[in-house]
Amino acid sequence: MANKKLTAWEKVEIARNPKRKTSLDYIEAIFDDFMELHGDRNFKDDRAIVCGLASIKGQNFTIIAEQKGRTTKENIERNFGMPNPESYRKAIRFMHQAEKFKRPVITFIDTKGAYPGIGAEERGQGEAIAKSMFEMAKLKVPVIAIVIGEGSSGGALAIGVANKVFMLENAIYSILSPEGYSSILWKDSSRYKEAAEKMKLTAEDLYNLKVIDKIIKEPVGDAEESFKKVVNILKKEIITTIAELSNLSEKEIVQNRYEKFRNMGEYMEV
Repeated sequence: MANKKLTAWEKVEIARNPKRKTSLDYIEAIFDDFMELHGDRNFKDDRAIVCGLASIKGQNFTIIAEQKGRTTKENIERNFGMPNPESYRKAIRFMHQAEKFKRPVITFIDTKGAYPGIGAEERGQGEAIAKSMFEMAKLKVPVIAIVIGEGSSGGALAIGVANKVFMLENAIYSILSPEGYSSILWKDSSRYKEAAEKMKLTAEDLYNLKVIDKIIKEPVGDAEESFKKVVNILKKEIITTIAELSNLSEKEIVQNRYEKFRNMGEYMEV
């Protein structure tokens, strides 16, 4: 039976579901091993972003992933998946390490947005996001970004400047939440369902707009069986895509990433 056509708001609800698989679930299922690395060597280790080393069949990777919690305690520890500036500075640190040791970078996007607290702003939240995007743009190693849940605002884009962007079928990727969009545009947050449709935040919308490169289907049925199928698809896509990108020179990898976002901007202006 074919998947039921879901509305944009229904996909928002699926992406936000607290039972939805997190980045660490995907990391543990896709990669042969994972060793987490900590700290930005400046302030602290912010746990809203997880960084580390992993491999698939002998191919080493650097992993950068936004991580939500399941329980209230875990969410407090992870700041509900909303990174502070030190998370982005930690990510930058391991981007540079990946480039030094010629490891491809895989990022997992799943956040409501960067944390908007006073402390985060005092420590340079905007600068940290911009610097992360800037450093990603000029990395000389292949980069794949995977949107697995809720990808919102600069908090998501900060680790989304990649050669290839994959997106799960029921994930969302947008400039802000539908509630925020309707509050700003119409001064009425109750119109969030209408906003979700207008924002073009679904995988299908973004594929048509050339914002993402591939939609990863999420089969209906048993949740664990569906998860295993998605994991197998992602693993194959990662292996295939990295093999293709590895044929490019360092200069070509950077140029490939530049042209992707340059062409996307021109396409969306038409």
